Amino acid sequence: MSITLTDQDKLTLRTAAYGAVTLMSAADAAGKPHKAATEGSIALASATGLVGHVLAEYPKDVKLDGKSVAAIADQVLPALTAAVSLLKKQDSAEADNFRRTVLVAVEAAARTHQGQPSPTVADMTRKITEALDAA
Repeated sequence: MSITLTDQDKLTLRTAAYGAVTLMSAADAAGKPHKAATEGSIALASATGLVGHVLAEYPKDVKLDGKSVAAIADQVLPALTAAVSLLKKQDSAEADNFRRTVLVAVEAAARTHQGQPSPTVADMTRKITEALDAA
């Protein structure tokens, strides 16, 4: 099946994916936020399929400049749900690919510590997963 994504659709996917990594980094502010951001971004850059092609485009159009984590979450969490929904309408396999890609990036960002992630990081992981599953 051929998928047609508008520029706005691609922006939604990039905002959702890179925003999830941004939220994970913010949740790890007391730990290693730069490492969380790096690990999550590497995971996104390793994506394949249509999602990989969309995420490989330089995300210059993504604006995640909220003044608080809550403001960023207000932008990113709905984008995660919207991204999965718009992909499901055209190709459920690509929607699954996007979901898995984001979850791998979230897991990579969360693994910057030895042992279990902090409660804050674990809670952000839960919120991101719920947003992906809400579609």
